[in-house]
Amino acid sequence: MKSKENELSDRLFNFAVKAIKFLRKLPESTEFKVIRYQLSKSSTSSGANYEEAQAASSTADFIYKVEIAYREMRESNYWLRIIQATTNRRDEEFANELKTLLNESTELKLILASIIIKAKSNRKS
Repeated sequence: MKSKENELSDRLFNFAVKAIKFLRKLPESTEFKVIRYQLSKSSTSSGANYEEAQAASSTADFIYKVEIAYREMRESNYWLRIIQATTNRRDEEFANELKTLLNESTELKLILASIIIKAKSNRKS
């Protein structure tokens, strides 16, 4: 059975891969070039920082790195919402992928926030 840490690592990794593949479907305009760059950075950074947190040197270091992962996931969610608000593509596959990414980024934000809250409360105990 996988540990919760491994399950979350897998979800963050899969989110980044799906986001990168989704970005290939965006229009080639200047605006979307910026969005493509920003979302590719934030979506991959969240998982990378969570991976770093797994080898943290202290509880404070762990919290700091998970907080970065959380902020990057918030940013990913923001860029996905920008895509949703600005694209005029209405094909079902595109819409379903975007909805899936938005839902996953929201869930991952909540999970990461919960880890931060729990780690901070355990540190004070």
